Amino acid sequence: MKTSETVIYDSAKRGSTALEELRAVFQYRDFINQLIQRDIVARYKRSILGIAWTMLQPLGMMLVISIVFSQIFNRVEGYSVYLLSGLIAFTFFSQTTNAIIQQTVWGNPLLEKIYIPKTTFALSAIGTGLVNIAYSLVPMVIIMIIAKIPIRWSLLFLPVSMLLLAAFALGVGLFVSTLAVFFPDVSEMFDILIRAWWYLTPIIYPVDRIPVQLQKWFMLNPMYYYVQLFRLPIYEGVFPSLRILIISVAFALFTLVTGWLLFSSKADEFSYRT
Repeated sequence: MKTSETVIYDSAKRGSTALEELRAVFQYRDFINQLIQRDIVARYKRSILGIAWTMLQPLGMMLVISIVFSQIFNRVEGYSVYLLSGLIAFTFFSQTTNAIIQQTVWGNPLLEKIYIPKTTFALSAIGTGLVNIAYSLVPMVIIMIIAKIPIRWSLLFLPVSMLLLAAFALGVGLFVSTLAVFFPDVSEMFDILIRAWWYLTPIIYPVDRIPVQLQKWFMLNPMYYYVQLFRLPIYEGVFPSLRILIISVAFALFTLVTGWLLFSSKADEFSYRT
């Protein structure tokens, strides 16, 4: 004789929201992959140059900045490669964090209609950014050849650089987007912060041009280390030092864990705030 059982959901027995979100992300990994493909196709399908714009954007910025600052920093050999390696890293960080904020804030109506992990849009933004940064490395190699910068085995370290920067950007994006849902002005403030952050990161200028008494303060800037993760293998042809790697991993883990915990703990309240 079969008996029917009534399943009762007890919210008091709910597990860690952070771990539940992580399990849900694994279950919906195919959906996140489809979002990444959609974002890439939607962005370039009406463009004449298509995906080439991903490669031309940092290249165009490099050309403009090189013309303006090449004479000021004329002692920097291969300045175009020095500049472009930093631009690629910071452009990825800026674009992905802003995308996470925008998609989290504006994607909440969809979350009310169907169930998907709350971090779906953030992860798809990071995935799209990783595809874009991979394409942007193509003109990087071309500029290296033109500037007569040797192509060395250290370039094989770049996937590690990309993953660490992606983890840091995801953590920052989740943290700031959570604040932006509750305090809408945060997104505008973050845009201003990103602009200031760009100038405070040694992208267009060498670190040794900074006064010695100020250099220690620049070492507190996390993006300094992530720019170095790209610049050292590309421009100097060496693997990052153990110190730079440890600091980069520490920043990435701290921001990712903090952002993930805050985001997942507040995600259930997002629909009431937007």
